[in-house]
Amino acid sequence: MRSVLRYAAAAAALAVVGAGCASKAPSSGGTTSGGKKEFVIGYAQSNNAEPYRAQLNLQLKYFVKQHPGLKLLPISDAHQSSATQVSQVQSFIQQKVDVLIVSPNEPAPLTAAVQQACQAKIPVIILDRSVNTDCYTSFIGGDNYEIGKKAGEEAAKELPNGGNVVELRGILSDQPQIDRDKGFRDAIAANPKIKIIADREAKWLKDDAVPVMQQWLSRYPKIDLVYGHNDPMALGAYLAAKAQHREGQIKFIGIDGLAIPDGGIRAVQLGELSSTFVYPTAAKEAAETADAIAHGRPVPKKQVLHTTQVTKDNAADLYKQYDMSGKAGG
Repeated sequence: MRSVLRYAAAAAALAVVGAGCASKAPSSGGTTSGGKKEFVIGYAQSNNAEPYRAQLNLQLKYFVKQHPGLKLLPISDAHQSSATQVSQVQSFIQQKVDVLIVSPNEPAPLTAAVQQACQAKIPVIILDRSVNTDCYTSFIGGDNYEIGKKAGEEAAKELPNGGNVVELRGILSDQPQIDRDKGFRDAIAANPKIKIIADREAKWLKDDAVPVMQQWLSRYPKIDLVYGHNDPMALGAYLAAKAQHREGQIKFIGIDGLAIPDGGIRAVQLGELSSTFVYPTAAKEAAETADAIAHGRPVPKKQVLHTTQVTKDNAADLYKQYDMSGKAGG
C-alpha cells in the first residue's frame, strides 16, 4: 500500500487521455557543429544495482556510438523507485528528447508517464518490462514466461524423482517476476513429486537473497534445488549454502547469463550454478531501433528476443560470444 501511495500523486499528475497516442519521427533536437541533425536519446533505467542493468547501460552506450548522429543523455537511475522513475521520465519529456527508452520499474505506475511521452509525440521504446498501454513505438525484450518454463523443464530434469524447491523471486509487482514464476510452475507441474516448499521476494539482489536462503537452510533440512529469478539471487543462495557446507547437496538455477567475471555464465563454468538462461540485454536492438525511428524508418511494434540455455558444455563458448569487456565494458 505504501508503494501505491508513493507514486499515486505523480501518476495522477501525468494522467492523459489515451486517444491520439501514435508517435512520430522526431522533428526537434540539437545539431552537430557541422549542421547535421543530432537525435537525442533519453533512457530511464529502473535501477543500476543489478549487474544485468549495469551491463545493459554499458552496452547501450557502446551500441549508440555505432550510429552516427545519435546522442545518449546520461542514463537515469530510479533506484527501484517507481515514483522516482516517473519524475525522471517527465524530465526527459520536458527536455524534448527525440527518442525515449524506458525500462519500467513497475508496469502500472509508469503507464501514465509513457502515455504522456506519447502525447508529446516522443517515440518511446519500452525495454525489457511492459507497461499497461500500447501507446509506445516498440517493445523489445525476452519472453519471460518461456524462460521460466525452460528453467522449470531443467529443474524437472535435475529432479526426475521429485524433490524440494525454494524460489527466490524478483520484485513481486514486476511483470518479469510474474512470468518467470508462472512459466516455472507450469513446467514442473508435469512431475507432482517436485514441491516448491518456500518462495520469497528478494528484489533481484544478491545481498537480499543471502539472508533469505540462510533462513531456509535453518528451517528445511532437505532442499534439493534453488530457482532464482536472476543469477545474482541464485548466487546469493549458493553463497549462503556454501557457508554451511550444503552447496554440494543443492542444484542452483538462475536467469540472465551475463558474460562478466561474476555473472551467470562464469558461475556455470565454475559449477556454482547448474544452469542459467541468457536474458538478452536488448541494448543492440534498442540502439538500432532508435536509429531507425530517428531516420523515419518503420520498426516492429514488438521485438521478442530468444534465450539460450547455459550448461557446462557450452558455457565457455557462450562467454566468448557474449563477452564485451573489450568494447562496452572497457
